[in-house]
Amino acid sequence: MTDKTISNGGVRPLDDAPESTTAVATKAKTILPGSTIGMVGGGQLGRMFSVAATRMGYDVVVFCASNDEPAAQVSTRTVVGRLDDSQAVIEFARQCDVISLEFENIPAETMRLCGEHAPTYPSHHVLATAQDRLIEKQTFADAGLAVTPFARVSGRDCVQSFAAEHGWPVIVKTARSGYDGKGQHRLDDESDIDSVPWQETDHWIAEKCIEFQAEASIIVARSAHGEVRCFPPFENHHVNHILDTTVCPSFLSPELIENAVNLATKAAEVLDLVGVLCVELFVTADGTMLINEVAPRPHNSGHLTIEACHTSQFEQHVRAVCGMPLGDPSLRVAAAAMANLLGDLWPNDGPPAWDQLQRAQPTVALHLYGKRDPKVGRKMGHLTATADSVEAAREAVLSARQTQVN
Repeated sequence: MTDKTISNGGVRPLDDAPESTTAVATKAKTILPGSTIGMVGGGQLGRMFSVAATRMGYDVVVFCASNDEPAAQVSTRTVVGRLDDSQAVIEFARQCDVISLEFENIPAETMRLCGEHAPTYPSHHVLATAQDRLIEKQTFADAGLAVTPFARVSGRDCVQSFAAEHGWPVIVKTARSGYDGKGQHRLDDESDIDSVPWQETDHWIAEKCIEFQAEASIIVARSAHGEVRCFPPFENHHVNHILDTTVCPSFLSPELIENAVNLATKAAEVLDLVGVLCVELFVTADGTMLINEVAPRPHNSGHLTIEACHTSQFEQHVRAVCGMPLGDPSLRVAAAAMANLLGDLWPNDGPPAWDQLQRAQPTVALHLYGKRDPKVGRKMGHLTATADSVEAAREAVLSARQTQVN
């Protein structure tokens, strides 16, 4: 291996690629700037993707439910339709030279149909795995990757059997859908079992509750030609199951960073992914690293890469799906921090006082997503700061956000 930067990420050169990567490389063509990229989904991830792609000279056509969705506001053009409307999907796909997505819960059939008209990444096969927590975890476990202990459950007897083996508490989740804590239930003992709405679906997963030292994530990019690069790991802090802040560099030792890079690289190869993949990790006190979940798309924890890294996660996503050489994912600053802006901050009589925020913290970058309807818990934007230390960067974004609360 000729190029591997452990302190700021990892690189797997093409001549080190597995057979599946080589197969991808022989089939793919490079989609050059001036071409049209299709983006399925109109949320903030599609918005930031569109900004990166248009800066690089691509046209972006977004498929979403409204001309006023965040990505539609900044794209070249929009096709409005439902994800299950095959005619609208075909109309969209015929305009594209390559197609990607911003959220993994898009129906796999929609992406399969897109793939009949243009190269589509990630493929519907990747979605079919990522959309089902049971399939996802079993796929990684079968590949020898460390995941949180899990089992399919359907009610009291199953949960009691799982707890007898792994102990209480037990985390029960819907196997499909659900994010930011939705569809998740912590069971501290058997008296909590009946609080789960078992009748809503027959597809549940139980997971061992991990006593972790920290939550981390790492974003890996794998291009249509088989090149693989990892961003430096991020350290994350959640509030009410929603990501609150992210910092980089993380607390991880060089050895743990190398382990995270290897885990993410192997996960992308196992899925035969083209695009970017976020691998969410639990890190225990003894240094054990377990995969919690993955997301085959840009991720909230990677937003700080826009200001902090030589190549942002969104530009890297563009490069990966277009078969362009991947950019340098390493930090170009000493440290960075990101803080989410939720709808909770919005007053009833109008928008927050952003002028006060920028007057108080002129070095903090403000990102707003163009959402018209603030709701409690809804991600409306984020703040990013760079600094000489993680502590200074975190203090800058938290102080800036606090100006909207006072």
